[in-house]
Amino acid sequence: MASLNQTSVLEAILFASGTPLSAQKLSEIIEAPVWSVQELLAELEKTLAERSSGIVLRQSAGGYQLVTHPETFSFVKKLSEVVRPTLSASAMETLSIIAYKQPITKQEVEYIRGVRAERSIGRLLELELIYEMGRKQVVGRPILYGTTDLFLRAFGLDSLDSLPMLPAVEDVKSTLDNDQLRLFEEMRTSSDLPEENDIHEE
Repeated sequence: MASLNQTSVLEAILFASGTPLSAQKLSEIIEAPVWSVQELLAELEKTLAERSSGIVLRQSAGGYQLVTHPETFSFVKKLSEVVRPTLSASAMETLSIIAYKQPITKQEVEYIRGVRAERSIGRLLELELIYEMGRKQVVGRPILYGTTDLFLRAFGLDSLDSLPMLPAVEDVKSTLDNDQLRLFEEMRTSSDLPEENDIHEE
C-alpha cells in the first residue's frame, strides 16, 4: 500500500486528538516547519470541502480541530441521544463512592450505602466506568473496584486528583435529608465492615 501523504497524516492526528492543536505542536509531531504545516492545513481544509465531507477543519482556542459539519447537527444529535448511557440514582451513588474511596470492595460500598450494590456495580462494569483492580488480601479475598480512564473522560477529569473536594459536613448538613447525610458522612470516613444483616435490598 502506498505511503500516506503528509495531509493524510495531519488529518489522522487531528482526528485522534479531539482537542485543538496549534500549528507549532503539529509541526513538532510531523517534524515539518510551521509554514509547511499551515500549507498542509489549507490543503486539508480544501480537500474536505471538495469531497463534501461531514467533517470540517475549524480554528479555535489558538489551534486547529476537526469537527462535524454544522449541517449534520440534527443527525449527530440523534446519535448522542441513542448512545449516551443513563445512570440511575443508585448507580450514581455507587460510582461516586468507588471514585472517592477506591480501591474498594462491594461489601464496603454496600456498607456505605446501606443497600445491596450488585445491580449498580454490574451496570457500571457493563458501561466500563469501573473495573476489577484485584482482590483484597483478607478472608474471602473480595474483588476491589476502581474507576477507569473512560470514567475520567466521561466526567471531564484529567486524573483522580481532579475530583472535587468533598465539603465539610457542616456546610451541607442543612441541605440534606437524613439518608443523604448518613451517606455523605460515611463517604468522608472509613468505618468497620458491616454484618450481613445490616445491608438491605437495593
